Order: sequence, then structure tokens, then C-alpha cells
Amino acid sequence: MARDGKRKDPRIPSSNLISYVVRDEKDQGIMQGMGRTLNVSEGGILLETHVHLDPHYMVTVTIALEDELVEFKGRITHSTKCEDWGFKSGIMFMEMNEEKRRYLRQYVMLFNGQETVL
Repeated sequence: MARDGKRKDPRIPSSNLISYVVRDEKDQGIMQGMGRTLNVSEGGILLETHVHLDPHYMVTVTIALEDELVEFKGRITHSTKCEDWGFKSGIMFMEMNEEKRRYLRQYVMLFNGQETVL
């Protein structure tokens, strides 16, 4: 799992359905849908969707781990059209507190095949 010069956290391949809400500058929801994670790290996700996500906006994604749902606010860093279907959008997580970091760390470890440690 290589890190490039831009990435602080390693990306782990994952494939999970998550819901998202795109939010405007007033934090109003302007679009919602379902997407599939392609990879995840403690800093963000690569999300596959059927629509383009405009990098001028923020997004709230809801991630499920066992019986718990946690919302993460993020900035859309890029959104590119795929050759075969849909779009791939990078989401960088913002406004993280320690509880959300711990939850995300557990989520990442799950997909990395490691034992969960809290």
C-alpha cells in the first residue's frame, strides 16, 4: 500500500454502500443519494456515484459500522467521470473530533483485515 506525496493516511480498498448529502455554502442539503466506497482512510474516502459531485460544495456521508451510523462532513476535492460508468469523487473529512477519529480508525482496520482495537 503505497503513499504518494499528497496523502497523509494510507488508503484501504473498501466496497460499501453509503448515503451522502451534498450541502451548499449555507449548509443546506441540495442533493442526496447513495454511493459506493472504493477506498477509505482516516482522512477521507473515494466515492463512486452515478452523478458528478461539484467540488465547490461540502458533503455529509453516513458510514455504518455494525449497528452504529456516524455522519462525517467532508470537502469534495475532485469528481471525475469514469470510462465505464459513473463518477469517482474524493472526499476529505473535515471537523473531526476524537470519537469520530476512533470510529473511522476502527472502520479502516476492519477493511484492512486487522483486529479492532479501541
